[in-house]
Amino acid sequence: MAEDKTLTCRDCNTPFVFTASEQDFYAEKGFTNEPGRCPECRAARKQSSGGSNRRDNNRPQREMHAVTCSECGKQTEVPFRPSGDRPVYCRECFNQNNSRY
Repeated sequence: MAEDKTLTCRDCNTPFVFTASEQDFYAEKGFTNEPGRCPECRAARKQSSGGSNRRDNNRPQREMHAVTCSECGKQTEVPFRPSGDRPVYCRECFNQNNSRY
């Protein structure tokens, strides 16, 4: 059985308790590292990143390209530059074509 541990937050240098139940939870989830931040700093960090994965915040916005759907003729945008040698579909037609397979 795990025992409570006192750790020091890497952001604010405040000691905080890593409880036995938290340690059990970490072990159950397969986490091998102890938390480096106190609950307050973890919450503040999560809030400042919008609660999303931090890699997503560093990802540049995708360039979209206007096209006409080869199936229905609707104007749409796709996240790649069409080469012209293959058909390009709107989301609905693409999903409809993929559901056949």
